[in-house]
Amino acid sequence: MTQKTFTIGTLAKNAGVNVETIRFYQRRGLLVEPVKPFKGIRHYSERALQRVQFIKQGQKLGFSLDEILELLSLEDGQHCQEAKEIALRKLTLIRERIEGLRIMEAALSNLVESCSSNTESVSCPLILTLMKTSA
Repeated sequence: MTQKTFTIGTLAKNAGVNVETIRFYQRRGLLVEPVKPFKGIRHYSERALQRVQFIKQGQKLGFSLDEILELLSLEDGQHCQEAKEIALRKLTLIRERIEGLRIMEAALSNLVESCSSNTESVSCPLILTLMKTSA
């Protein structure tokens, strides 16, 4: 059984990225650049496709490329605890961001409400508050 191979353009298309993304991943050490045969074209394996898909999925989950590189170094499946620790760090960071966004949402909601109830004043409470915080 022969393994399917891809040119860089076909790899990029199948992975849902562009060719420059593939090259960028290679420069970052996330993806190995195959050897170019004499007067030939580089061919990428199905494993390369899976790796690009792994990288994209990791990014969708909020992992940085450095974190994805760290996860890829554990890909033999024998380092579940290390992978869990990386994921827990990311989960903690995401939860902190969510809490920060909730605080921002409440503050902005209060300012919008103060604009709605401010029918007599010439000055907008939202603009005044933003001016105070920037000074």
